[in-house]
Amino acid sequence: MNWKKMMAVGLVAVSMMAFVTGCGGDTKKANTELPKKVVIGLDDSFPPMGFKDEKGEIVGFDIDMAKEAAKRAGMDVEFKAIDWSSKEAELKSKKIDALWNGLTVSPEREKNILFSNTYMKDKQYVIVRNDDDSIKGKADLAGKVVGVQQASTGEAALQNDPSGKTVKETKSYADFVSAFMDLGIGRVDAVIADGVIARYLMTKEPGKYKIVEGTDYGVDNFAVGFRKDDTALRDKINGILAEMKKDGTADKIAEKWLGSGADLDKSDAK
Repeated sequence: MNWKKMMAVGLVAVSMMAFVTGCGGDTKKANTELPKKVVIGLDDSFPPMGFKDEKGEIVGFDIDMAKEAAKRAGMDVEFKAIDWSSKEAELKSKKIDALWNGLTVSPEREKNILFSNTYMKDKQYVIVRNDDDSIKGKADLAGKVVGVQQASTGEAALQNDPSGKTVKETKSYADFVSAFMDLGIGRVDAVIADGVIARYLMTKEPGKYKIVEGTDYGVDNFAVGFRKDDTALRDKINGILAEMKKDGTADKIAEKWLGSGADLDKSDAK
């Protein structure tokens, strides 16, 4: 190889190294930069985690948790109601920066979402009208019309359970409140929903609904969702959540919204 060819090969190698280094530098910068403001996407009809009160203000357990976390991080926070079935697209398009609304961790969601550590545990249950004794277990859903929230963990749980293959019809709703309204007037025979929202709505309308005992679909782990490359923001929130669990702040917020039945995950609060 003559010296001209050697110089050409050398220049190409140097150019490639510079390109790789430059790309690496950009990626590192994107992953380590913390925003001054965080926009949190949520279903604003998901009490008691996040919902609109009588004044039209968004309130709830997750709202108080997020506000306290943002305060400790020195960030402003904005809450934005989204179509829950499009949550991953909203996050990816950067219309929102995080999902904080009783979001359950699942292998399918982990493909597109970066999750924080678990901050709470819950379960999916079958809920029926209080005067309905025809459904005493999952097997009794056969031939019934069952309501679920679209793109929810409950919808996936029903689809993946043998009982889901025997139902007469599955009706998908934009939010749980609408599903429970239809349950109350008999348009559906049962609803698959998170225990937190079921218990909350049961306290608001005593004697109207009941959880069918022994019908849970396994444990749900609630966590905050971020874009896959926002590791710095995820790590910051993880640290703050651990502090809030350790110093009792998370317990106080849970007592306010969930009573004594909340199952906070404190495995990271050391």
